Amino acid sequence: MKKAGFFLKNSVLLFALAGLSVFLLGWMSNSFVSDYDNLEKPFYQNILRPGVPFEQKSPADHIKKEQIHVYEDKIVIDLEGASWGEFTDTNSMDPFIDAGANSFEIKPQSTEDINVGDVISYVPKDRKDIIIHRVIETGEDELGWYAIVKGDNLSRADPGKIRFEQIKGLLVGVIY
Repeated sequence: MKKAGFFLKNSVLLFALAGLSVFLLGWMSNSFVSDYDNLEKPFYQNILRPGVPFEQKSPADHIKKEQIHVYEDKIVIDLEGASWGEFTDTNSMDPFIDAGANSFEIKPQSTEDINVGDVISYVPKDRKDIIIHRVIETGEDELGWYAIVKGDNLSRADPGKIRFEQIKGLLVGVIY
């Protein structure tokens, strides 16, 4: 009788530990791939720093130090073909850019000018409005080069692939 009680207590303990293990494994695996935005996180980041968003790639350095001249009364940036831009209040790129911020951009000369992390302005197919979102992926398919873009404050990428011909500008500076 004592052996049966000992066995029963140990069985319950083992069963509880097994259940806890299954729960922890499920929770950990769910935290690794909980949504599309977290797929590129290092596998340990969700556990060590839960709730901290994945650090996205920064834009490439399109303006070199030699092009920036700081004087007592002005700043001069040597940048050919730059154009000025303003933003509408869509909140898609908060907190990076929002209504009231000003920017300047250049027209990229080739697909090599556009990197993951860069912010581009483009016109979607069959529309006339300009969208400004961050490049999260580039690639090639049967139609040639493309970019996948997403607003920093949005949970999903924009629909469709953005072709080089659709790109109006490459954001190279924001003035707040």
